[in-house]
Amino acid sequence: MKTLVYSSRRYDRDFLEEANNSQHEMHFVEARLEPDTARLASGFPVVCCFVQDTLDSGVLRQLKEGGTTLVALRATGFNNVDLEAAGNYGITVMRVSQYSPYSVAEFAVGMILAMNRNIHRAYQRVREGNFSLNGLLGYDLHGKTVGVVGTGRIGTAFARIMNGFGCHLLGHDKYQNPDCLQLGMQYVSVEELLLNSDIISLHCPLTPETHHLINENTIALMKPTAMLVNTSRGALVDTQALIPHLKKCRLCAVCLDVYEEESDIYYRDLSDEIIPDDIIMRLLTFPNVLVTGHQAFFTREAMRTIAGSTVRNIDDFAEGRTNENVLKPEKVIA
Repeated sequence: MKTLVYSSRRYDRDFLEEANNSQHEMHFVEARLEPDTARLASGFPVVCCFVQDTLDSGVLRQLKEGGTTLVALRATGFNNVDLEAAGNYGITVMRVSQYSPYSVAEFAVGMILAMNRNIHRAYQRVREGNFSLNGLLGYDLHGKTVGVVGTGRIGTAFARIMNGFGCHLLGHDKYQNPDCLQLGMQYVSVEELLLNSDIISLHCPLTPETHHLINENTIALMKPTAMLVNTSRGALVDTQALIPHLKKCRLCAVCLDVYEEESDIYYRDLSDEIIPDDIIMRLLTFPNVLVTGHQAFFTREAMRTIAGSTVRNIDDFAEGRTNENVLKPEKVIA
């Protein structure tokens, strides 16, 4: 099927072309899908989109008018898609329901190690000839309490790694995962988890219930020395509420691979531009904040799985088959 791939970078093209093996006619553009670029999809039955692309009712209407019948998301999250509008326009939406859980789990652990032991700061110092250890003091992870919010495949993979460090595990989820229970995880309320955890790592989906799960009130429950890690969805955290917290706590830390207003910033080179987002620029001034550009998923294994699943979705749609990746309006998890 003739497919237009939006928000594509060289790595997207490489992995998709390998998985596609010339089965479908794929065209690639770096432009994001938004109202001004939706016209590019005219004549394409399939558009392939990423998390930064806009798929609201207006854009979906333009896609429908241009002949698009399938939106193939190369991502797990779909909070950027108006599924009800897609259904009304007769557009099928399919996602990548899962890929390597280890990619995100391992990256979260990497952020914890880098922040706790100040590896990122030490690297910059040494490059300038500064071998002083002042300000680089960390702590042993062994024996610390780690709170895992969301114990699906990624949260469980993360919990296994932290268990290997000798950490005590607290968990919060609607459903208790037997694999996590075997690790000795104790399931508690969000409030109890925040009160008792030295490290809090978010691995839950974005839903109306979890939007701004970390906010002014819940931040106040955290230990003054706690580290917060978010590699899941930006809007789980009320980023504005972090600012006063960071100003008054010297020993706490925040690690963010995602950001609730990331759509206009991430996956772009803005090094020669003035970034208008005052909140993220303020965050970058704090020595106890580590920000990365939504790269936790970015491993060879995950990219191959994402590309393969995306092509399989297009295959199934072309052959009139359904699969577990078809999204319906009643599914609210993002």
